[in-house]
Amino acid sequence: MYFCIIELQYVNWMYNSSLEQFLTLFDYSIDNSEKVTAPTKRVEIIIKYLTLYVYKYINRGLFEKDKTTFVLMVCFKIMQTANKISAADISCFLKSGASLDLRSERSKPFNFIADKIWLNLLALSRHHFSGDNIAFFRDLPDTISRNEVAWKQFTEKNEPENQPIPDYAERIASEKEIGPFIQLCLIRSLREDRSLVAC
Repeated sequence: MYFCIIELQYVNWMYNSSLEQFLTLFDYSIDNSEKVTAPTKRVEIIIKYLTLYVYKYINRGLFEKDKTTFVLMVCFKIMQTANKISAADISCFLKSGASLDLRSERSKPFNFIADKIWLNLLALSRHHFSGDNIAFFRDLPDTISRNEVAWKQFTEKNEPENQPIPDYAERIASEKEIGPFIQLCLIRSLREDRSLVAC
């Protein structure tokens, strides 16, 4: 939580915090969280209390436009600490296909998506999510080619984040731990304009 708070200064320079401020919140969490005798359970309770308390405390002082960013930072840090996602997974979400060069990649087989989206899809199809031996979306470009009409309709929906994903809905639903994150990465790749709402 401390590093989430410190990293907020990269979102806006006004969000500067100090270690002393965090330690005050930490001490408050220890004093006010539920008391139990088992040390491991006590630590777990303190972590949960501290996480929620710090989130609420910091969230009060954020501009409205930055609140979703902070929620994502906290959520991703919790998931990463629990080994559900990796730093590479977060990077895949944030950067998508920005590192790929259109001239060195295969040409897109369909015209309903822009070049930038095509690069996003290629990057996503090569990414191995945490714990995957093979890339979850490795066949994504070919799957879209085979079912172009359904994918075109999906990308043109007003709220694609609330729709079942063609060819992948059941498979994503079966990923209990990181299914929502995988879906979020796909929405970000296909419809960057809906990323914030999907988050």
